[in-house]
Amino acid sequence: MFHVVFLLLFPLLSKGEVSLFGNCPQFFLNGIPPTILGNINRYQQICQCLLDQNLRPEYFYATLYDTVNRIPVYSAYVFQQLPVTRVDKWLIEPQLDGMIERCMTAPTSLLSDNIGHHQAVECDYDGTPYDKGHLYPVSHTATQRAMQATFTLTNAAPQDSTFNRGQWRLHEQSLANILRTHPNSYVVTGVVPGNQKIAAGRVMEARYYWSAYCYRHNNGTYQSSGYIGPDQNGRVQTLVLGDLEVALQGYYNVQTFTVFEIQCY
Repeated sequence: MFHVVFLLLFPLLSKGEVSLFGNCPQFFLNGIPPTILGNINRYQQICQCLLDQNLRPEYFYATLYDTVNRIPVYSAYVFQQLPVTRVDKWLIEPQLDGMIERCMTAPTSLLSDNIGHHQAVECDYDGTPYDKGHLYPVSHTATQRAMQATFTLTNAAPQDSTFNRGQWRLHEQSLANILRTHPNSYVVTGVVPGNQKIAAGRVMEARYYWSAYCYRHNNGTYQSSGYIGPDQNGRVQTLVLGDLEVALQGYYNVQTFTVFEIQCY
């Protein structure tokens, strides 16, 4: 019922705003997204895309983005993994700042004083000890285009570099090992915002990173798990999906937070 209420809100957003989750249901189990937080103007639904050679959008994953903290709440994707060549070229989402472009693009291709008003830009991270921590990671992609699409600052948050390159990287590798033999596994990775902003005071640091997966066995049963970190020892904690959702309910200060539908428990 909770999801239905928010799905009914989708048409209230104008066509000129960021593309709605209704345009990319393929990244959610049964087409139903995780809980969508509060104010629909603050929390923007992005179907993350690049334009193909015919200037048509090619979708790769979905992100709920917090335009006040300038970090994502979560990114949702279908796990795939093949070798790709990593290219660190960061993109932005023009529509967040009122431009007519339909998909992510390089900031140098845009001429507007508004760019960065509702999203992070690369200079926000200059001179800070934080990494641009991917939610949808490069190591969970299978094509060069998908790899490129992960490099948008709407898919990243300020993450402690030691944790990002240490325990969280190991978690991403471990998750890939679990899901590699289970095609069409659904993954959601999110951020719990911290209490202070980095550098120029525009972008909120990440207090926790969390993730969860769900896939369907051939016999019709479902498998799932949740993760959150860093814990007090700087590690990633493994949780039953329901326990992760209870924790996120408190962190986001909402009555209910659902990552996947009930069959994943």
